[in-house]
Amino acid sequence: MKMHPDFFVRYKKPVSLLLLIMLLGGAFAYSRLQTSLFPDITFPKIKIIADAGLQPVDKMMVTVTKPLENAVKQVPDLQYVRSTTSRGSCEISAFMNWDADIDLSQQRIESSINQIKSSLPPDVNVTVEKMNPSILPISGYTLESHNKSPIELKQIANYVVKPFLSQVTGVSEIRVIGGKNKEYWLVLDIQKMSSLGITPDMVTNALNQTNFIKSEGYISSYKMLYLTVMNATVNARDQLAEMVISNDRKRVVQLKDIADVQINPGIEYTKINANGHDGVLIAVVKQPNANLVSVSTDMGQKVAELQKILPAGVTIKPYYIQADFVNTAIRSVSDSLWVGLLLAIIVAILFLRSVKASATILITIPVTLGLTLLILYILGYTFNIMTLGAVAAAIGLIIDDAIVVVEQIHRTHEEHPDEPTTSLLHKAINYLFPAMLGSSISTIVIFVPFILMSGVAGAYFKVMTSTMIITLAASFFVTWIGLPMVYLLLSKDKPRSGVKEEEHHVKKQRWVSFFIHKPIISIVFCLGLIAVVVFIPGRLESGFLPDIDEGSIVMDYSSPPGTSLDETDRMLREIEKMIIKHPEVEAYSRRTGTQMGFFITEPNTGDYLIQLKKNHKETTDEVISDLRSKIEATQPALRVDFGQVIGDMLGDLMTSTQPIEIKVFGDNQQTLQKISKQIADVVSSVKGTADVFDGVVIAGPSVELDPNFAKLAQYGLTPNTLQTQVQNALDGNVMGNLVEKEQLSPIRMVYPGNRTLDINGLQKLNVFLNNGRLLPLQEVAKVNVHAGDAEIQRENLQTMGVITGRLDNGSLGSVMQVIQKDIQEKITLPSGYHITYGGAYAEQQQSFKELLIILVTASMLVFCVILFLFRQVRVALAILAIAVLGIAGSFLALFITHTPLNVGSYTGLIMIVGIIGENAIFTFWQFKESALQSTVDDAIIYSISTRLRPKLMTALGAIIALMPLALGIGAGAQLHQPLAIAVIGGFVIALPLLLIVLPSMLRIIYGKKLVEK
Repeated sequence: MKMHPDFFVRYKKPVSLLLLIMLLGGAFAYSRLQTSLFPDITFPKIKIIADAGLQPVDKMMVTVTKPLENAVKQVPDLQYVRSTTSRGSCEISAFMNWDADIDLSQQRIESSINQIKSSLPPDVNVTVEKMNPSILPISGYTLESHNKSPIELKQIANYVVKPFLSQVTGVSEIRVIGGKNKEYWLVLDIQKMSSLGITPDMVTNALNQTNFIKSEGYISSYKMLYLTVMNATVNARDQLAEMVISNDRKRVVQLKDIADVQINPGIEYTKINANGHDGVLIAVVKQPNANLVSVSTDMGQKVAELQKILPAGVTIKPYYIQADFVNTAIRSVSDSLWVGLLLAIIVAILFLRSVKASATILITIPVTLGLTLLILYILGYTFNIMTLGAVAAAIGLIIDDAIVVVEQIHRTHEEHPDEPTTSLLHKAINYLFPAMLGSSISTIVIFVPFILMSGVAGAYFKVMTSTMIITLAASFFVTWIGLPMVYLLLSKDKPRSGVKEEEHHVKKQRWVSFFIHKPIISIVFCLGLIAVVVFIPGRLESGFLPDIDEGSIVMDYSSPPGTSLDETDRMLREIEKMIIKHPEVEAYSRRTGTQMGFFITEPNTGDYLIQLKKNHKETTDEVISDLRSKIEATQPALRVDFGQVIGDMLGDLMTSTQPIEIKVFGDNQQTLQKISKQIADVVSSVKGTADVFDGVVIAGPSVELDPNFAKLAQYGLTPNTLQTQVQNALDGNVMGNLVEKEQLSPIRMVYPGNRTLDINGLQKLNVFLNNGRLLPLQEVAKVNVHAGDAEIQRENLQTMGVITGRLDNGSLGSVMQVIQKDIQEKITLPSGYHITYGGAYAEQQQSFKELLIILVTASMLVFCVILFLFRQVRVALAILAIAVLGIAGSFLALFITHTPLNVGSYTGLIMIVGIIGENAIFTFWQFKESALQSTVDDAIIYSISTRLRPKLMTALGAIIALMPLALGIGAGAQLHQPLAIAVIGGFVIALPLLLIVLPSMLRIIYGKKLVEK
């Protein structure tokens, strides 16, 4: 494609205006792009939680779990289904295909469940949620007070804090966790009731017939229509106490005669603690499309306003702000981008020694970034760690494009100093355009195969590679049209002085002749690189997604099955002394009996969220290791599992939160538990593992009442009546609500001593007959104590045991190799049992297979581009061979720096193929043009001598531009550190490949033959 000789003169003003629009549009897009940590991706996971009271595990499995599993299995686009069945509840996770419409899938699952609801137990409560980041809190606050009761604190949270904070734009939900609900307790005097012939059913009926508000219809009077309402609601404690229970015309019995009306906190099996004090947690959930940083900023201002209106002695403090980490991560990557860019421009100045040429690069690159941001904004991308990291990683390629063109223009000017600038631009751009187009396409096409990548890595890295494609396309357009125009604008027409300027031609590099006549050197070098490619990958550490130091910790814990809430709390108080004393800890919050996210949770389990200081000296992993060792030493009864907040949240949205997950399938629950414990022992003995858990979760002991139906019939009782009376003796029965100050407070009927009743007391409990007489419970029912039942886990309708673990100073690949070997040697499976490996390891293996396919596909696409450009198979094969050998440099860099081979570094390997292919295209293009007018040897020497300066400039510029990312300075930079190291290693090896091996190959291919035009 040839440009008109006067193109840059004719279109000087419109192209200049276009460049200004790109720059201003980029600034506008930068100010309007929404900010988030990761791209807004909908995970293909839908969770179903069913609650059916306290049914035993085996009955829950038959009556609830299996019917729900079968219903979910019928939904289209389902990959597999996984379930956990506990006492009275089950949790089912439906994993859909990544290309499925998650909203439609949720509707289909809900529809399938509705179709079978009639076959489920009548009191089962089923909740269906799609698992995406929007359901997880973005920030959390603690509401604390030293002079308010838990009841008062929760009322302040519900009726002051929640409405006030809900006014912030972009907030989806304000969750209140902890505190106590206010309840009115009717503590029945059993002896008085028996002497008066009053039963609990009579109290229930009196409440139902009194505490209501109903309409009787309309009445018309004097042309007006009136609504008649019977308001019999109870609005005060005194009214409740004076309610009439019985009137036999001899004696009126009021509620206060047979019960003590008390105000008490509701019975809850959860406990919330923040920074050593009982408190209430306020969790902020944003709307799916809201800007995380904006919501957090507005929320911070709103909380400051809220503090002024809270009652004296009540404070609200943050314990987790995700936006702090997001801002730090975005700032770190942004700083890496700008620092790298500045250093690369300094390199250009040193090599070119031309203010005009350097200024051209300085102006062109911001225009390219502006066009990139504008396109991202138009396409609806967010400003996140993946898009920003893609731009930062592509800076080296942007600089490469700019340097190649500027150097060509600058060199053309050196060779023809007397020619006008417009003529020089036309000559340089027309000469380079075919190579520019081919090299840009060869770099862009390597990212196209990433559409083949699946899973969570594919979801995130496809966003990254798409951003790179946009960046490189913008770079080509700006470099081709905009850069020459900028150069022209910076040029001034010099008056002809009549003195001819000295011409500066390319100095021939004699060392090139030495290498092309001794190809054995190139052959040995290539054999060495082949050996690196063959032997080094197996010695590399390997992982899945790059690690990020978030500065926040999630610690899940569980006490032994059946441990009381008070005893669990006592053990946790000891742990909190260690946490608060740790010099790196800023704040923490604790939940017992509940957890962050959407799970079934037992009263003896919960989690901590620990926030480290902003400038913590120890890494998060080091703090975790320190806390783990102290807790295991002082509280051996507690099982703990550490992770980082965002990583833990991503794990909740995927298959598993743990990197190590071993699944053993079989048909016998006891056998599975035995094998699971054996495997857990094997995994625990492997160096580099921590928080290993055998997956056996016991729901805790239970007491079963076995009614004697004959005796119940004899006394005129029903099992339901008996159950209601036993519940009165324990949790009590809610009989309605008392309305006061626009608040509803439950009315609960209980027997005296319900909170202190033990098993002996239950056996001695008296129950009411219909005439008010009392009868020992033992007369009509047998009390049996059962050990706790274990949770049952299933996948695709198969029962399994799940052994999990985390890494502690070990790489995923190496640790899993040892685990697999040890399990194979030490574990003997019965017939019909088998083991599979899941978690991050399974995701890694799947991603590596796909990345290998992508690498091969990208290489073939680069080969096709070169073949189309030069139409010679041997040339295309030679360039491809050099490009592929470049990954040896990436492997060496990863090996020397002890950087694991993960999805990020693998992406860097693929990038190197396109980068080296791009540079080789320019060299061969120069050789081909020169060979038409000289011998092959002279053409090779001239092409290498000509490309030496731009190659050194682009290599050094790209390496320096990527260096801040490679050093991993800042939280966000760590995510792209493996990619940057891999690319830098490839660039280092690319220099000898392009300057020594490629000319030797050209000499071997062509010898003394004529080069075809």
